[in-house]
Parts: sequence; C-alpha cells; structure tokens
Amino acid sequence: MKKLVIVRGIPGSGKTTFAKSIGGAHFEADKYFVGSDGVYRFVPQKIKEAHAWCQNCVDTAMILNHTTGENETIVVSNTFTEEWEMQPYYELAKKYGYMVFSVIVENRHGGKNEHGVPTEKVELMKNRFQVKLN
Repeated sequence: MKKLVIVRGIPGSGKTTFAKSIGGAHFEADKYFVGSDGVYRFVPQKIKEAHAWCQNCVDTAMILNHTTGENETIVVSNTFTEEWEMQPYYELAKKYGYMVFSVIVENRHGGKNEHGVPTEKVELMKNRFQVKLN
C-alpha cells in the first residue's frame, strides 16, 4: 500500500523529528532554505516558491514510485495550519493512488522553535489551525 503521511503542527512541535521517525521519503518546505553548507536561511519572500518546490518533490517521488512499482511511504511535514494548504498533496495522492494519513504533532515534550519563528507568528498559526475530525 502506498502511503502519504501529512505531518502538521506549529513551529517547535516536533514535526520534523516525528516525520523522520516514520521512515520513507521525507519532504518539507523548510529544506528549500538549507544551503549547500547545511545552514538554514529563511527568506520570507520565497515561502510560496519553497512550498511549490516541496510539492514538486512529492510529485516526482510519487512518479518514481508509480513507474517502479514501489510502495514507499512519503512523508510531508509542514505547518499545514489550513485545509487548503494540504489540498495539492491530496490531489497528488489521488492521482497516484496513495492512502493519506494526516497527523497533528503537539508540543507536549517541551520542544523548541528551531527556526526562530517569532512568537506573534506562532500565535497567528495557532489561531488559524483547522482540524477536520470526520
């Protein structure tokens, strides 16, 4: 069974750590901002570009799995605070026959905000976070 796992949560919740623990191919928009030197440099003006890049990476991974017959799990970890942000991934999953699992990671372990997202931005994310329980 081909699986797409969407890992959601606010900054500092442990999305990346959890996503890596699942195994499979792991993608996230934050990787777009990591230079060849391994240093993370966020550029707010390029956030849309980063998300388009992430979606393209997932599309490519699904194409490769589809053409090789692999059933590899693909994991995407981004904040995904609103439903529309996940929609492109749901469409890719449908196109290539992936079962989708959405996991919300909570910061119950006292994790820290590794990328220094300002507190006011984190609060905005918390306030707009949408959950679909059916």
